[in-house]
Amino acid sequence: MERAAILPNERLFNLTIRAAEVNDAAALAQLMGELGYETTKSEMQMRMERIVTDERCRTFVAVCDGKVCGMISTVTYPSYEHNDLSGRILALVILRPMRRRGIGRALIATAEKDFAQRGIRRIALNTRLAREDTHKFYESLGYEPNGFRFTKDLSTVAAWK
Repeated sequence: MERAAILPNERLFNLTIRAAEVNDAAALAQLMGELGYETTKSEMQMRMERIVTDERCRTFVAVCDGKVCGMISTVTYPSYEHNDLSGRILALVILRPMRRRGIGRALIATAEKDFAQRGIRRIALNTRLAREDTHKFYESLGYEPNGFRFTKDLSTVAAWK
């Protein structure tokens, strides 16, 4: 029997979310590429070997029809501003053809539940200024903008070479 094509904004009902594993490296590398961070499978495998052994980190993948179609990664950390731990969403990405189907919302809900179970009350995340649709997505989930992020690549600073 042929399966009807999934239209944009149509929800998926056969979605599974699970903890990521080292052998998800190829799919995670592809997802990082969609965010503009070209990554090889071997690079991602090396990263995942460190990440999965760090108790502060969590990575969840969304699986549809047996294929990883999205991921979210989080970390908990102490801060100088608060007495308890804080949480940060490090990455959230869905394969381009699978977007606008509720997968991102499901991954966010999974991460928020995991944070809550670990006693985390505050969550922060970063997103590029140019990603206006992403800003609207996070705002629709109750996230509020509250500052700017500045970065510096130390590998380009002569004094550090």
